[in-house]
Order: sequence, then C-alpha cells, then structure tokens
Amino acid sequence: MKATDEAEFRDFMATRWPALVRTAYLLSGDRHLAEDLAQVALEKTAMAWSRVRDAHDVDAYVRRILVNTHLSRFRRKRVQEVLAPSMPDPAAPDPAAPDPAQRLADRELVLAALATLPRRQRAVIVLRYWEDRSESQTAEILGCAIGTVRSQAHKALAKLRVSPLLADDDPLLLDAPKEGRA
Repeated sequence: MKATDEAEFRDFMATRWPALVRTAYLLSGDRHLAEDLAQVALEKTAMAWSRVRDAHDVDAYVRRILVNTHLSRFRRKRVQEVLAPSMPDPAAPDPAAPDPAQRLADRELVLAALATLPRRQRAVIVLRYWEDRSESQTAEILGCAIGTVRSQAHKALAKLRVSPLLADDDPLLLDAPKEGRA
C-alpha cells in the first residue's frame, strides 16, 4: 500500500472503529468477538483499499464485509451462540435524559430480546432500526433482496412484539400499538 493510501486508510479506520465494533457487538453479543469481527472487516478493507475508497459508499462496503464475516462464522463452525447480558457503553449519560437508570434497563431488555432472534433477523433489525439504515441499504449490506429484508423485519418484529422481555407498556423498539392501547 502506498504511503498516502495507508494514511488515508488509517484515518478511515480510526474514525469508523467504534461504530464497527458497536455493530459487530449487536450482531454477535460478545465484545471480544465484536472486536475480532471489526478487525477482520478492516483487514479485508485494507487489502482492497485502492478499489474500496472509490466506492459509492465505503461505509456500506465495510458493513457488508462485517455482516458477511459474522454470518460466515456460523457456516464454518457450528457453535452455540451465547450473547452477553449487556453491552458496555462508554458514552457519558445525557443530563437531559429523563431517567438514565431506566434507559439502561430498557436497553438491556431490548438487547436480551434481540438475543432471542435468529441471526439473520437480528442482523436486519440491527441494521434497519439500530443503525437506521434504509431497506435498500440493509439489503445491499446483507446481499439479499429488499423483499427478504422486509419479510425478515416483519418476522423479527412480530417475535419482539410478543416477547415477554418487552411485555410492559413502554414501546422500546416497536412503534406498533399493543392491544388495549390507543
């Protein structure tokens, strides 16, 4: 890699590392595995940096590598997935937030509910709602059709709606009305 390309890649890597690790954690549920996934994604990106940097959306390209690396991990090894009970959040709490303790408890409930979803559905939910990606961006990252993203999101949201972890009246992740609520 040329010195200018290396400097450009290092800048890219430094700015995208936290977001990639966060996404990888949401996909895998394990902090150490998330760091490994992000590192592999960046390694693959570095190897093709001369092509990647000219891509329309470099972030989408790297996220697709990240998701594919996570999904291929299951193809190679049939391991039982055990998600961590909570994600470390190094960000300082927002002083304007109504109740930081409740937000943290809600977040852990959402993460626990996500852990009950199959890996493909969880990937769709993480990309669509946590990362706020469009259906077409999610489909591109996952390498599938937009209809697949819609059906996987529909199935995942249906499972989350009936999840006992999200049974209270506080709509954490879901904006669809529950029965008995206006």
